[in-house]
Amino acid sequence: MILKTSLGERLVYRGDFALGTLMRFLPIITQIFLWYAVFDSIGDPEGESAAEIGGFGFRDMVAYYLLTMIARAFSSMPGLASGIAQQIREGEVKRFLIQPIDLIAFLLLTRVAHKLAYYAIAVAPFALVFFLARDYFVGGWPSLPVFLAFCGSLVMGFLIGFFLEAAIGMIGFWFLEVSSLLFVIMLFSFFLSGHMFPLTMLPESVLTVVNWLPFKYLAYFPAAIFLEKIPQEELAKEMWIEAGWLVFFIILCRVAYARGVKRYSGFGG
Repeated sequence: MILKTSLGERLVYRGDFALGTLMRFLPIITQIFLWYAVFDSIGDPEGESAAEIGGFGFRDMVAYYLLTMIARAFSSMPGLASGIAQQIREGEVKRFLIQPIDLIAFLLLTRVAHKLAYYAIAVAPFALVFFLARDYFVGGWPSLPVFLAFCGSLVMGFLIGFFLEAAIGMIGFWFLEVSSLLFVIMLFSFFLSGHMFPLTMLPESVLTVVNWLPFKYLAYFPAAIFLEKIPQEELAKEMWIEAGWLVFFIILCRVAYARGVKRYSGFGG
């Protein structure tokens, strides 16, 4: 019922939703010119002797940028942490304590409905853009096992993004304002998720540290899987590590909520 209601609510403004999705692809034109200029400055952008940066050629880079837009669309949770903190601050959480509704499950179903509505409407703009940019995918369509790993990484990226932000929102049980902390974490996420550039462009010492963090599973990892930049012998191990991070954030979120409720006090209305 929660999922159905949330889905219906999201589909009310589907026309605006589809147009907004298409407009989000416009910056890709700037990215194409930018990366072409970068590759042109260090060698041939295309051809047999095409220059590479971090294992990515010019066409790979454009394809990577398109794929990270999909990955970020799955893993981004705008307003989730700040919304939870606001509900705690304003006392709205108490309605979840007196009704047989789990707050985390309710929020998760709401986000699932949002993503379902988003992709149901955005599939046409996505298909159009990827069709126009098909020549940038020089490796073509990946094999079925790789594609399934790509889909699995997107789903786990969505769940990691949700439970990571939900856990941050639970800090509202201890502190009234979490926006500063959220800003810092989102800043790290923006640069270390691979949203701006492939992480293989980082210096080796920095990349070693970044590989131990969960942020890369929010953008870089799914795109790298699709482009087959993850060696086959390491793919299964990386998927298990991503699953481990997911379990960690689920436990962290649940523990924070359980302990937060114990110290929570709601008065009035």
